[in-house]
Amino acid sequence: MSYADSSAVDGPFEIEAVALAQIMDELDYFQILKLAPVATPAEIKLAYYRESRIYHPDRFYRLADGELRDSISRIYKRINEAYVCLRDDIRRTKYLADIGGPMRQSKLRFVEASEQEMKKEKELEVGVTPQGRKFYLAGLQDFAGQRFAAAERNFKMALTYEPGNANYKTKRDEATKLIK
Repeated sequence: MSYADSSAVDGPFEIEAVALAQIMDELDYFQILKLAPVATPAEIKLAYYRESRIYHPDRFYRLADGELRDSISRIYKRINEAYVCLRDDIRRTKYLADIGGPMRQSKLRFVEASEQEMKKEKELEVGVTPQGRKFYLAGLQDFAGQRFAAAERNFKMALTYEPGNANYKTKRDEATKLIK
């Protein structure tokens, strides 16, 4: 089908598009792109291009059936959403863990809340304040260089900026044990 003759779609495509739009909320991103969860980045990219060519809304803007147009648009948005999530290694790893867990149904979409959750996890790991992060990273370098007393001092300094950071406390305690 070309852009010029998109005012009419064949019956099987229409049935597939309507059915896909109806079950879209139950599918994970791999199912949307028709991929296995172990797909490589190259396979993800190819699948995205394949599916986006099929369901691109510009191909169907002349359709008289507004409901079908809306269904195709919904499918295309989810295809894009899937690609944005799966093309990024970190997001894809988190997404795989989320859909493999007990809360699968509520984690099928990698939305802004998932992004914020990842950001919070990273902040907890490295720190929220610039000075806390600076001392923490310096402590990690000292720790790696087996300068445990210096590492302990840096972790203590990091804790002055973020007293509630459990990761800082754990590292400080590790350094303290290795000093003795």
